[in-house]
Amino acid sequence: MLLTDLVAKYVELGGGYGRPVALAAFGFDRRETERLFSLYDEDYNISRYFHFSRGEGEAYAINGFDHTHVAIDAAIASAL
Repeated sequence: MLLTDLVAKYVELGGGYGRPVALAAFGFDRRETERLFSLYDEDYNISRYFHFSRGEGEAYAINGFDHTHVAIDAAIASAL
């Protein structure tokens, strides 16, 4: 999935930027969720806008760390 599409889906799910959205809400299977978010997390120019957290819900291994949610900064628009 392209970054622009992922960010658009995030904004749709969260109702705006900066709000935690459950990784499960994106609707990908486990493997795709972990692969996709790990790829973006490895890219410094993108990852600085992604803030992963662990809370209630299904956890996914993003680059070896368990997370349940992601929040994306509005400033990511400059990288799109």
